Amino acid sequence: MADDLTAVANFLYEAGTLKQSKRTGWWMAGVRDPESVAEHAWRTSLIASVIAKLEGADPARAAFLAVWHDSQETRTGDVNHLGKKYAGEADAEAVTADQVAGMPEVLASTVRELVGEYEARESPEAVCARDADKLECMLQGIEYRAQGYELAQRWIDNSRGRLVTGTAQRLADELLGLDPLDWLRAVLGEKRT
Repeated sequence: MADDLTAVANFLYEAGTLKQSKRTGWWMAGVRDPESVAEHAWRTSLIASVIAKLEGADPARAAFLAVWHDSQETRTGDVNHLGKKYAGEADAEAVTADQVAGMPEVLASTVRELVGEYEARESPEAVCARDADKLECMLQGIEYRAQGYELAQRWIDNSRGRLVTGTAQRLADELLGLDPLDWLRAVLGEKRT
């Protein structure tokens, strides 16, 4: 069994590289030290569970899909929208198949199925996970804009326009009406100035 887990152990180290992998599109908005792919994936998973629960889909499944949605970027890097015009888009399912090669088949097949489901965007959970990906980008853009990165508005607008579910659209409207620190003011009983 130890030999079967060598590939899993290696992948866990590989997955850790996403903690240092920056989301490159933000550099075009002037953000010097943008969020990592891992940071993006964490909040995307949280958002996916929220959207799915409110949409009547399986929140655990949506979060599970979101956890794996950018895992291929350990091998491809985070290629922003402009870069994809020149380099093309990697086949997420092919990259995943390489990543899970040698893992116990029960695990490898699960990961391949998850990535395939996310990429197909047909199940309610996959739709919620994709909306979570876009909503997280919009939310990060709002936070960057509040930090003075006015060029983040492009990412806010593009992400908002790509939302599909009613819940994600309504949540986007709520987020756009708030300041990123309104939650703290509310907890402390302060009024927004």
